[in-house]
Amino acid sequence: MLWSLLKVLIFVAVIAGVSLTASWLLDTGDGIRLTVSGMELTLGPVQTLILALLIIFVLWLVLKVAALVVALFRFLNGDETALSRYFDRNRDRKGREALSDALLALASGEPKLALSRAETADKLLDQPHMTALVRAQAAEQAGERGKAEEAWKTLLADHRTRFVGIRGLLQQKLDEGDTATALKLAERAFALKPKHPETQDILLKLQADSADWQGARQTLEAKRRAGALPKAVYQRRDAVLALQQARTIMEDRASIEAREAAIEANKLSPDLIPAAVLAARSYIEQGNPRHAARILRKAWEVQPHPDLAGAFAEIAPDETPEQRRKRFVPLTDVHPDNPESMMLKAELAIAAEDFPDARRAIGRLPVDHSTVRSLTIMAAIERGEGADDAVVRGWLTRALSAPRGPQWCCDKCQAAHAQWAPICDNCGGFDTLTWREPADMSGSGTSGAELLPLIVGAPVVTHAAEGPQMPPENEVEAEKPAH
Repeated sequence: MLWSLLKVLIFVAVIAGVSLTASWLLDTGDGIRLTVSGMELTLGPVQTLILALLIIFVLWLVLKVAALVVALFRFLNGDETALSRYFDRNRDRKGREALSDALLALASGEPKLALSRAETADKLLDQPHMTALVRAQAAEQAGERGKAEEAWKTLLADHRTRFVGIRGLLQQKLDEGDTATALKLAERAFALKPKHPETQDILLKLQADSADWQGARQTLEAKRRAGALPKAVYQRRDAVLALQQARTIMEDRASIEAREAAIEANKLSPDLIPAAVLAARSYIEQGNPRHAARILRKAWEVQPHPDLAGAFAEIAPDETPEQRRKRFVPLTDVHPDNPESMMLKAELAIAAEDFPDARRAIGRLPVDHSTVRSLTIMAAIERGEGADDAVVRGWLTRALSAPRGPQWCCDKCQAAHAQWAPICDNCGGFDTLTWREPADMSGSGTSGAELLPLIVGAPVVTHAAEGPQMPPENEVEAEKPAH
């Protein structure tokens, strides 16, 4: 800027000097006398003006040549000059054209061409974050995973594109099935952008798959703070994670921590059946049956479930069948028309050898809503009342091909599960299992344990994960009254 101003001032000064000199010569009419090596040269006013202009032109030409020499020297030295800027502009134009061609090829489904043009743009442009991104996407579409990984890693060098690079590498590792590396990358991406919804979901799933329940709960809390989850949904999912955390602690035989975690899971979501069962068993271990019964009754009011009844039976394992029958009244009187309540009441009556009451309790359920369990209960009632073996076998034969009834079914893929789990084994959905009858009732498939009712026979300690229990055939035969 200063040099340009100085050149303008010098130019104005020279022009002013020449103009004044020419004006003075014209006014005086004199010329200029030059003596060089004994030779005398006299110039008139016009010749003097022409000579002055020639001298100025020569000086200008010398300065330009000198400037060109200096610029050439600086260009060869790597400094920025007008010459370097010319080549840079030409290089930049070609690079932008190559980048534009790469984007168009990528959009038109020509990944090979896009990768080639992106590599050309990368050589011409000094914008690695732009060209590397296009190279990575083109390489992935072209199946060049090595080049794609190299391009993603290039983005890690710049803090502006580091998250994009990590996200690209994360997706690569997920596609390869390298969940251990993917988990580390997801944690780095989450540290950079904790409010990014997709990163939160990926990290939460990876933590759940690796049984990092504490980390998953922290990620879920971040989703809540970011406003990505309603309060009710957050509490439910946090309860699911707390339940799995309690189960993990219980597997490690840390009883106190397990009890506390189970109780916390139940408080977060009282209607979560596995959490209610685990919390009730925790209170039973503490010698607090009243709290255990209250938790189970509260969960039963939301939805009757055989696991709840099994845990309720564990509260007093040594009671007689009649005592158990009376103690279960708070459960059986809730939702009396629910199939689970009807079958539970019938099973308790069978255990007390009150087969007529068992028949009244089961009602028309085996006919109107035939399931493995209702038909098996009916078979036990018929045997208890002294029916022929053919009648009993008829009910059991129907049970072999009957639907299994309510199961833990995924709301996304409709897959049925034998036990509750936080993640669907089929589709990977989180907290998608609900207790209901599957949409596809065919292919029930039963095992011996599934053919037997829950609490028939002598009081036994049952576990929710083990399914229904039934005494052997000789015990049922012993219960048959003599005629």
